Amino acid sequence: MAETKDTLVLGGKEFTSRFILGSGKYSMSLIKAAVENGGAQIVTLAVRRANTKEHENILDYVPKDVTLLPNTSGARNAKEAVRIARMARELGCGNFVKIEIMRDSKYLFPDNNETIEATKILAAEGFVVLPYMFPDLYAARALEEAGAAAVMPLAAPIGSNKGLAAKEFIRILVNEMDVPVIVDAGIGRPSQACEAMEMGAAAVMANTAIATAKDVPAMAGAFKSAIEAGRAAYLAGLGRVLERGGSASDPLTGFLR
Repeated sequence: MAETKDTLVLGGKEFTSRFILGSGKYSMSLIKAAVENGGAQIVTLAVRRANTKEHENILDYVPKDVTLLPNTSGARNAKEAVRIARMARELGCGNFVKIEIMRDSKYLFPDNNETIEATKILAAEGFVVLPYMFPDLYAARALEEAGAAAVMPLAAPIGSNKGLAAKEFIRILVNEMDVPVIVDAGIGRPSQACEAMEMGAAAVMANTAIATAKDVPAMAGAFKSAIEAGRAAYLAGLGRVLERGGSASDPLTGFLR
């Protein structure tokens, strides 16, 4: 029997990797190694890091076959996010864009309302929009209606490495949304990435957990393996969970006859 190809499809483009690598916290020398060890086919970048030739350019360290996902980091409203996205396309970063709009400087929570507005504008202009969002079902549905190719709910406050703090809300999105749900922000361990994939997330994005590890390339490889394991478990169908008592794995009677 032919094996079904399991790919992540975003904006009509297929990806065999479900690991999206954030690059915001890396030294340039480690970006290429993290991409290669993690097997990432999508890498985010802040437009401000690609918009200068005065220092090392991140584009010189990302392999050419990797899809760039410029983000609108620093935008405080939809207007600023749209301007940054257009700038990224002019710089040759392609049509993919991750919308990040944050007015809150303490918790860095995304502004869902402004994100929906930016998504409407950019999707109409042909961008493949991946919006970073606070995990709210109504906002997620509005983003899908606005033309988002996926939704990217936070797992925990960005950069916190606290893991799946919003687990139950993300589970609702996974169960209810028709577009891919990509878990973004706050994932701190490979095991947490694996759990997100076991829940049915389409992909996981990680940055801080890898960038702050003692061995960046090795941690990128660990995330790759964890995400693949979680996806395989989800596709296989996880076993039941008993609320109380136990269930013998082998028969308790008749085996001495």
